Amino acid sequence: MSLEPTPNGWRAAGELEQPGRAQGGLARAELVGQGLVSDSESDDSEDASGSEQEEEPSWVSWFCSLRGNEFFCEVDEDYIEDDFNLSGLSSQVPYYEYALDMILDHDPPHDVMLTDQQQELLESAAEMLYGLIHARYILTARGLASMLEKFKNCDFGRCPRVLCDGQPCLPVGTSDIPGQSTIKVFCPKCEDIFYPRSEFQSSIDGAYFGTTFPHLMLMTYPAYRPPKNTAAYVPRVFGFRLHKTAISRAEEAPQRPNARATPTDTAPPEISSQRTNEQNKKKDDSL
Repeated sequence: MSLEPTPNGWRAAGELEQPGRAQGGLARAELVGQGLVSDSESDDSEDASGSEQEEEPSWVSWFCSLRGNEFFCEVDEDYIEDDFNLSGLSSQVPYYEYALDMILDHDPPHDVMLTDQQQELLESAAEMLYGLIHARYILTARGLASMLEKFKNCDFGRCPRVLCDGQPCLPVGTSDIPGQSTIKVFCPKCEDIFYPRSEFQSSIDGAYFGTTFPHLMLMTYPAYRPPKNTAAYVPRVFGFRLHKTAISRAEEAPQRPNARATPTDTAPPEISSQRTNEQNKKKDDSL
């Protein structure tokens, strides 16, 4: 038997070449048509070769993506699972165990049934617990690095002071105790604090960031500390600078009366009493 070359290899002389054969195999359509491969197997292979279905985001990712929570960074799960990092928080947060399970995406026990009101309280407790954990995490090396990236992207906003030229700010709290005050933004250029521009961010508890974070970060990364701004706004009137004593002199100057006083009103008390005595004497003589 003699062989002859073909585009797909060698074949016996006189043998017809099968259409659809490519690289030593039949096309998938032919395999399905001949019953060698079922439709279900073909669909399964296509699903496997396609992109995998996106996983549901974790509670931490979902919480940080909410509107108004742009200041928060995602705390590592291994940091939350370490009991040493959560020391003392169980006495501050209600429903502590349930809130921790919610943050770590642990399924609640099957025998626990919560009402809508209890579910709202649990979600509020989970937010509080995560905020207090976050305040501790951003003081670690990994937390400072995460917040530094947000600082570079100006995620915390810019200083509203004109003379600071849009200096990026850092979040700060005026108290480390929850419920005392809301979050503020600290400008490292003028070293003053301001309210956040967004009303959603203005309602965040300041204890979730604490009083230490911005100053510790600038000490850890001194290259990102800007020079202190010593420029100050100078008030002017008709182009002239006001002297320091201008306002004090204006306050000390006597005010002009609205109407001119009559001679009777401005007469000394001795003259007024003498005139009264003379008028009384004239009345007595007439009687």
